[in-house]
Amino acid sequence: MSGPGRAAKEVAFRALAGCAALMGAAAFVVLMADVLMDGAGSLSWHLFTNFASRFPERAGIRAPLFGTLWLLVLTAAFSFPVSVGAAIFLEEYAPRTRMTRAIQANIAHLAGVPSIVYGILGLALFVRALDLGRSVISGALTLSLFAMPIIVLSAQEAIRRVPRSVREAAYGLGATRWQVVRFQVLPQALPGIITGGMMALSRAVGETAPLVLVGAVTFIAFTPGSVSDPFTALPVQIFHWASRPQDEFRGLAAAAIIVLLVLLLGMNALATIVRNRFENRNSGEGRHA
Repeated sequence: MSGPGRAAKEVAFRALAGCAALMGAAAFVVLMADVLMDGAGSLSWHLFTNFASRFPERAGIRAPLFGTLWLLVLTAAFSFPVSVGAAIFLEEYAPRTRMTRAIQANIAHLAGVPSIVYGILGLALFVRALDLGRSVISGALTLSLFAMPIIVLSAQEAIRRVPRSVREAAYGLGATRWQVVRFQVLPQALPGIITGGMMALSRAVGETAPLVLVGAVTFIAFTPGSVSDPFTALPVQIFHWASRPQDEFRGLAAAAIIVLLVLLLGMNALATIVRNRFENRNSGEGRHA
């Protein structure tokens, strides 16, 4: 293909990509404006201190908010170490065999499986087979299964971005493979690992179908005190309120959506801050070296 023809196609592709991005941004702005108008009137201190109620003026999100935080912490604790360890093994230790390629392909496929499938798996495995019941730990383990393939793929991509010359220089100085991974590869890959992990957690915490299947309840008048207690979460409560015919409950659902969005945006902002800090530290160490 000639140079002018290729350039014209690139310009057309960029124009289409820009139009698609603008349409997506416009749709997001419209939806956010609608949610803010519906939920702003329901945002109050009582929304965070009250439990669910059949009376809209008394209803709050205390139980689902605490349940969401429990799920967030436990999912991170279960999924991060296993996922990052698997990514390190696949990238730095595993031989490039047919089995390794099959495992890699399966991980990529699992990252695209619908969340409700993980809910069915969590119901069969954690709730029934392991007899953990409809508890916080069952929900956290189910969300961990959902998040782990995404974290593995993002961690692998971050590890691949570390230049090969860094590894070769460390080996040339007599470092062992673990020393190379621990002191050279991981510090440089950590910003990408953290960012991908936080994105995966944000996606997992926002899911409703897996939590409904493993037993998240829509009405609960206490906060979980241990991993074996019943629980609810913000997505489940939002779904319940949005399905009610009263307009007051729809306003509460919109207010809960705002809280969930603030929580997720805060997680993403924290990931960005941590990533930038590690990148600045690594670049500073490189200049001093």
